[in-house]
Amino acid sequence: MTRATNARIAGFTFLFYIAVGMTSMYLFDRATSAVGTAATLAHIAEHSSDLRINILLDLLQCFSAIVLAVALYGITRDEDHELAMLGLACRVGEGVVGAIGIPRELGLLWIATTGPGAPDAVSAHAIGTYLLMPALNIPIGAIFFAVGSAIFSYLLLRGRMVPVPLAWLGVLASVLLVVCFPLQLAGFLTGPVTGYMWMPMLVFEIALALWLVIKGVAAPARHVQSA
Repeated sequence: MTRATNARIAGFTFLFYIAVGMTSMYLFDRATSAVGTAATLAHIAEHSSDLRINILLDLLQCFSAIVLAVALYGITRDEDHELAMLGLACRVGEGVVGAIGIPRELGLLWIATTGPGAPDAVSAHAIGTYLLMPALNIPIGAIFFAVGSAIFSYLLLRGRMVPVPLAWLGVLASVLLVVCFPLQLAGFLTGPVTGYMWMPMLVFEIALALWLVIKGVAAPARHVQSA
């Protein structure tokens, strides 16, 4: 595919990924918005369709990450093939790790709706408590996302393929997440800040997506100079 095609695919996929991700978060929060394990499982049973739809949306997010990995690699490989390959691996890892997390939601759905072979009430409560553990709400795939985003943003900046301020925003937003996600995973970072730290990345991705769709991407600067 041409660089222009990769740019448009990446732009549309960014927007699709954001829309699907925000819808998924809303549905999961709505399905699990109760206090205590028993109440949450009962709430999931009443809103099982939300969780079922959320599982499908999670699958779409996984494939979106892989499509983005390939499109961004196609855009940046001429700037630095090895770094672009590392970014590709990280974004593919994001999609794969995200898919591995889907069985958690299937497990919640199974014990909440007392599916075939479901455990007794005591066992279901114990399993539900584990599956609803706050630490499991931290997507491990997000760490791969942050590293991959940092690499691709750096390559976009180094190659002057998008406006420099936009590329710098991507680098800084990505580095912020690279630092914060491990701290959140280890329990050192909690509270509202874990939501606010996403804001720079959200602004960057929406702005980058619109730029790629409307303007496309420039050839790497060093290639233009060589020509």
